[in-house]
Amino acid sequence: MSDLTGRFASRVFNLSTMKQRLPKDTYKEMLRCIRDGQRLDLSVANIVANAMKDWAIEQGATHFTHWFQPMTGITAEKHDGFISPNGDGGIIMEFSGKELVKGESDASSFPSGGLRSTFEARGYTAWDPTSYAFIKDTVLYIPTAFCSYGGEALDMKTPLLRSMEAIDKQATRILRLFGHSDVKAITTVGAEQEYFLVDQSMVDAREDLMLTGRTLLGAKPPKGQELDDHYYGVIKPRVQAFMKELNDELWQLGILAKTEHNEVAPAQHELAPIFTTTNISVDHNQLTMELMQKVAHRHGMVCLLHEKPFNCVNGSGKHNNWSIATDTGVNLLDPGTTPYENAQFLLFLCAVIQAVDDYQDLLRISVATPGNDHRLGANEAPPAVVSMFLGDELSDVLAAIESESDYNGRDQQQLKIGVHVLPRFPKDSTDRNRTSPFAFTGNKFEFRMPGASLSMAKPNIVINTAVAESLRQYADALEDAADFTTTMHNIIRDTVRAHKRILFNGNGYDGGWIDEAQRRGLMNLPTTPDALAHLLDAKNVALFERHGVYSAAELRSRYEILLGNYTKVIHIEAETMIDMVNRAILPAVSDFSARLCSNATAKAGYAGTACGYEKARARELCRLSDEIYTGVNVLAEAVSAADRVDGTLDRAMHYKDDVVSAMANLRAACDTAESMMPAADWPYPSYIDILFSVR
Repeated sequence: MSDLTGRFASRVFNLSTMKQRLPKDTYKEMLRCIRDGQRLDLSVANIVANAMKDWAIEQGATHFTHWFQPMTGITAEKHDGFISPNGDGGIIMEFSGKELVKGESDASSFPSGGLRSTFEARGYTAWDPTSYAFIKDTVLYIPTAFCSYGGEALDMKTPLLRSMEAIDKQATRILRLFGHSDVKAITTVGAEQEYFLVDQSMVDAREDLMLTGRTLLGAKPPKGQELDDHYYGVIKPRVQAFMKELNDELWQLGILAKTEHNEVAPAQHELAPIFTTTNISVDHNQLTMELMQKVAHRHGMVCLLHEKPFNCVNGSGKHNNWSIATDTGVNLLDPGTTPYENAQFLLFLCAVIQAVDDYQDLLRISVATPGNDHRLGANEAPPAVVSMFLGDELSDVLAAIESESDYNGRDQQQLKIGVHVLPRFPKDSTDRNRTSPFAFTGNKFEFRMPGASLSMAKPNIVINTAVAESLRQYADALEDAADFTTTMHNIIRDTVRAHKRILFNGNGYDGGWIDEAQRRGLMNLPTTPDALAHLLDAKNVALFERHGVYSAAELRSRYEILLGNYTKVIHIEAETMIDMVNRAILPAVSDFSARLCSNATAKAGYAGTACGYEKARARELCRLSDEIYTGVNVLAEAVSAADRVDGTLDRAMHYKDDVVSAMANLRAACDTAESMMPAADWPYPSYIDILFSVR
């Protein structure tokens, strides 16, 4: 790739491009708009739109689209051409400020969770100028929010932007008390993306992979990830070619793809970007997932983003590296070198600790999907119980604060602030804990629970809003304090005492931890329905309403959509499994067992021929075919019964308790039969075929 620095962000209408193409006053207005969230005057928007259109046409664009993120979890777009008739049979290329700032879309076919009736079709898209427009293929993409005619949020981005405003508002209150008067607080995210690459022919031959993104059936192969030989191993040429083209696409779109490597499971890989502002990071991750799938197709492969595509190996997550900083570049989760900097760091640290403890249910809900239920707690991802890892040294610091004793750490250097002793401790002094759901890693928190296919908007809405609430409580107390230093010390100490139950530095995979977590009073919400049952708890509704992130109606709509999505996904998986078993697996098992019986009869005439293999194998396969036949009928009845249940939560619970368990029982019988049959007689590619298909 030649001239990478010149190609980077070449398809993005970013600040550098704006500075070149906009009049100086217009450029200043854009900077103000981006920094302060102020709307552009229409006359200014017209100038920006015209410059954006000229730039896009020079890049080969013919259309524009308002690109938004409905509650499907993926992106949506409708393309409109720049062309307009000129009155004499020709065309002119036009793009107005009105078209840039606002669009209209049919909202009736997107999920709304009861926010609006189906016949109420009108929805509006509104430009998010903080996330730069870009060109993909021949289309100018304008990142937007999506709302209804009545103003309700119908998307992921609107609540995310609201949550960013909420944490900015509360964090700046704290920062002003520390003498920082003209700063803006921003949250940043870097989303590490795991994925599988398998040959296209394998997917084409498997109904489950095509329809559900995961294998519903499949016997464990003799070799999986036991030797850890794939992890960080040499990247295969075909995969390397895919990664090279993917990087080129991402870099041209200004996406800071930085790290790539093989992951633990065969055929599994990871891509990690450099962090950026939260809403931009969310947009970039949506683009990354889309481009992974497109580029893989060009290379004759399929990119699987399901959390658990294969039963016998690790699934895929998406680690959300979250931090909070100022627009002047100060990371508020960095320990400082002065007493006030240390105190400020500890106050923001405590805000996160309190937020994670108070809203552990919301954090679990934010990552709740049917696919992630298979992954969490399976010794390949954090458990479903939320806890925080701080490392030994920082934990010792908090223990000293709690007990109001001196901290005698490695540095042995004490810094006093008021009546309390605060330590100076080295940055990034903690080891990593891959079993922890929410781990401090030096100057950020790594939220490890999200699944690979998840929209990153969901967990970051929760983190931002929950931390904003902690900061609000601290600011209320500190602004009215007669003695700022003493009050701050008391807040830090009392927060540690009240919320230390959420702190756990041990092995999250240890079975004893779940019992310990229960003794501490932490919530164990193992499945999506278990978690979603708490979404509308009074404290959660109050949190989002207080900070203007969700109204009660908007939150209920998410509750209905998420529960409905759970039942639909499991329903599709169950119907797919029934179809595969009835149309392919039962006939295959029956045919091979009949052939064994025929062979045994044919060989019986030879003296001394016991036919032990044929008889024993036929007997076992006949037993299994009966078990499979019974199991598929039990599954069909479980689906039918669950669909008759009224109420979205009750229906989801029936799917969880009855349908999922029936699928597991049916799978066990089918996988046993597969392990006993010749590969040529099994109707679907095996795990060996799929996991080792890309060479």
